[in-house]
Amino acid sequence: MSSTLSPTEFVEALSPWPEEFGLDRMRALLAELGHPERAFPSIHVVGTNGKSTATRTIAALLRNEGLRVGAYTSPHVVGWHERLDADPETFDRAVERVRPHAGGATQFEVVTAAALAEFAGQQVDVAVIEAGLGGRLDATNVVDARVVLLTNVGLDHTDVLGGTREEIAREKLAVAKPGAVVVLGEPEWAPLVPENEWRAGGAREAAEAYLGRSVVGDVRVELPGRLEWRGPDEVWDGAHNPAGLDFQAAHLPDRDWVVVASILGDKDVEAMLERLGRRGRTLIATTSSSPRALPGKELARRAEPYFDRVECDPDPAHALGRARALGPVLVTGSLYLLADVHRAD
Repeated sequence: MSSTLSPTEFVEALSPWPEEFGLDRMRALLAELGHPERAFPSIHVVGTNGKSTATRTIAALLRNEGLRVGAYTSPHVVGWHERLDADPETFDRAVERVRPHAGGATQFEVVTAAALAEFAGQQVDVAVIEAGLGGRLDATNVVDARVVLLTNVGLDHTDVLGGTREEIAREKLAVAKPGAVVVLGEPEWAPLVPENEWRAGGAREAAEAYLGRSVVGDVRVELPGRLEWRGPDEVWDGAHNPAGLDFQAAHLPDRDWVVVASILGDKDVEAMLERLGRRGRTLIATTSSSPRALPGKELARRAEPYFDRVECDPDPAHALGRARALGPVLVTGSLYLLADVHRAD
């Protein structure tokens, strides 16, 4: 790949989806880099929803305790640097470190390796690492985490992870190595980790499990695209599965929202549309830049039973502009959509 590409252009030109899931490419890349993942202890965050918020919360709690902490999340809304909880210059440096060794690796593998190498270079005391998809075969499953947090389990990515919640939970908890403490947002999954110490809880409990003691004080983290109020009449929320939309419903005021949505084709589209139909009477269907996005016209057609009014504009920025002329706006269904409208807004 041309060396004239900027670090961001280089990353964006990589394949976002592997031909085959597995860890061989990632392990080879990390070996080329001198195994940066072994330079620091880690906390691994897996789950269907809430992983990024949990990751950033754990990091903030540990920073309050005086630790140097790296935090890795995905996907992003504002820019690629968001994934490393860093500025654009740091992201560019991290990618350039990995670039000469990245032949054959996917986009997510390269960015994950860049994050791990950057954290090693910064000599962090601990890194909090969010899994991308599942756990067992995810590119992040190269860290030997002292603590694993499973936020929750929903029916998402069933074509890859399995068709039941238990199958999905097993895939996610496969990251728990011998000796790791497992923190469960849903204690029902404790029988899946019989050899590990486990406790119920969330981000705070994960930070405490790592420290071996209580943490002092509270933190509040805000991430772009997570119930983000862009004004008094506009909310951007990256809920991208039925469970995420249920959480959204519990935290969003009851108004007649004009919904701007794009949904990936591998989601439970009907279940999502049924929930979105409760938010308001109008949907403007659009198409995010993700290659897995359902075409806006098809989304509009499938949405007709759930809304009084359905329009289609394949351009996310135009769809948002149209919605703003009609009433209070809710942009949702995909974090990729939020990244698209952020670039254009």
